[in-house]
Amino acid sequence: VQLVESGGGLVQPGGSLRLSCTASGFALSTYAMKWVRQAPGRDLERVAVMYSSSRITEYSDSVKGRFTISRDDAKNTLYLQVNNLKLEDTATYYCAKMGDAPRSQGTQVTVSA
Repeated sequence: VQLVESGGGLVQPGGSLRLSCTASGFALSTYAMKWVRQAPGRDLERVAVMYSSSRITEYSDSVKGRFTISRDDAKNTLYLQVNNLKLEDTATYYCAKMGDAPRSQGTQVTVSA
């Protein structure tokens, strides 16, 4: 079982990125999945959730309206479209099963002018 995130980078405020999380060893579609982030010196923050069969999504207030979680079952990949990025979105972003702490390497998003 492995999750590999990618797609992070350095962007200016107002910019966009699409983060990817590719799974191996299990089918993403059978689990509720989440994106979480951790900024230096801060606790993990759950930013987005997608439930397995219903595809119902939830977002933290800090990202609502700017981030979109989606899933491509054929590619066994979870995405996080991040738009209108703000300085405070700078963090390492991880995907994980809903009940799990992140165990993967994450992808770094840095928002800087």
